[in-house]
Amino acid sequence: MTDDILSRTTALDATHRALGATMTDFAGWSMPLRYGSERAEHVAVRTAAGLFDLSHMGEVTVSGPEAGAFLDHALVGHLSALAVGRARYTMICDAAGGILDDLIVYRLAEDRYLVVANAANAAAVLAALTARAADFDADVRDDRDAYALIAVQGPRAPEILGRLTDADLAGLRYYAGLPGTVADRPVMIARTGYTGEDGFELFCDPADAPALWAALTEAGRDDGLVPCGLACRDTLRLEAGMPLYGHELSLATTPYDAGLGRVVKLAKPGGFVGRAALAAAAERAAERPPRVLTGLVARGRRVPRAGFAVVDADGAVVGEVTSGAPSPTLGRPIAMAYVDPAYAAPGTEGVLVDVRGTHESYDVVALPFYQRRK
Repeated sequence: MTDDILSRTTALDATHRALGATMTDFAGWSMPLRYGSERAEHVAVRTAAGLFDLSHMGEVTVSGPEAGAFLDHALVGHLSALAVGRARYTMICDAAGGILDDLIVYRLAEDRYLVVANAANAAAVLAALTARAADFDADVRDDRDAYALIAVQGPRAPEILGRLTDADLAGLRYYAGLPGTVADRPVMIARTGYTGEDGFELFCDPADAPALWAALTEAGRDDGLVPCGLACRDTLRLEAGMPLYGHELSLATTPYDAGLGRVVKLAKPGGFVGRAALAAAAERAAERPPRVLTGLVARGRRVPRAGFAVVDADGAVVGEVTSGAPSPTLGRPIAMAYVDPAYAAPGTEGVLVDVRGTHESYDVVALPFYQRRK
């Protein structure tokens, strides 16, 4: 596969354009930003269901007798301990402990895993995995062209998908996947997502994607299912307190900086890339945490954006906004920000954000802003 200068298109590109989607370039892909009102799409996912094209994500298959041991070495998680059929959120870091990307890894068989990377980092993740596999009996295969990925997310997602498959959806746990058929097409059904709602991600042959999209659209027609673009996916993940690479996560942050030290398995056997740096980061975080990733809820109506400074009453900078947007669920602007520990405790009132020269008041809250009822 070659990375072209022009935006690549997914197998559903014609479908999106026929639906009148506003298209945008995202990580080198032409993707639907919205189909109409992004607020209406957001609300549909919270109350009914939404349908997403996620085919821009990057898939890498790792297989072979030492596939598990290799991933233990290459990633911060303990992937050889993952049961077949389960998935795990993890990260790939450089030797200095900086985050190259956050990933979901599925164990498809005893000797086969599927690594799913963010679109913007897919090539870098593939290159890093390939380089790190040199001393292992494991094969790293670029499967970015082998899959289309469709997600159905929302409280009615199980009912909608259930009309098209005889797979045991009720028995499928969160962060698990199983092979099956949907609308008579072979897929891997994963109970994962990036919206804060229940839902499923369907890995399929790109040639089957238009038919699957059409079947899901028809199955959910009476349940309020709507097609959804990247804009509402961003506000959904923000409400759910889920980090986005390039905003909350970067090479300049370690998992401990992001409050995600739990994904780092320092005690796993054999060591791994970045272990020494991450052990030191864990010690620093225990002694005195760096800036803490926290939630901010606006008292007014002005929206904080990534890069805006968080300041104290004297105007001294005490943090920086990483993501911000109006929250359709809360009815007020919200943001995630890295702030000094003294300003990070939930309940702290009157923290200020410099919004284009005006200091606006925000209240500190615990993440996530929204959590679905289970």
